[in-house]
Amino acid sequence: MVKERNIAVCIILSIVTCGIYGIIWFVSITDDINTLSGDYKTSGGMAFLFSIITCGLYGIYWMYNQGRKIDMAKANKGIPSSNSGILYLILSILGLGIVSYCLMQNEINNLA
Repeated sequence: MVKERNIAVCIILSIVTCGIYGIIWFVSITDDINTLSGDYKTSGGMAFLFSIITCGLYGIYWMYNQGRKIDMAKANKGIPSSNSGILYLILSILGLGIVSYCLMQNEINNLA
């Protein structure tokens, strides 16, 4: 079951907990997108672990891959999709990963 989350609350909790809630949010986003797209290759915990092991390089790939999965979930529901992965990838490279999280959560909320 995919849970809708308030984006503002997620941002505030990430700041107040010095990023600890950001990790929980990362894992939740991954698991929710996996559920929506039906693609369960990598769980949220494994994606986070791979990001740590690769010093963040997997996190950049993760951004692109999540966009691809969101587009797949939209296509499954008959909703026109854009190439979200490129947007998330560019935001990640520019150091605006939190913006990508917000955009992903918005898409999850819309699809839920």
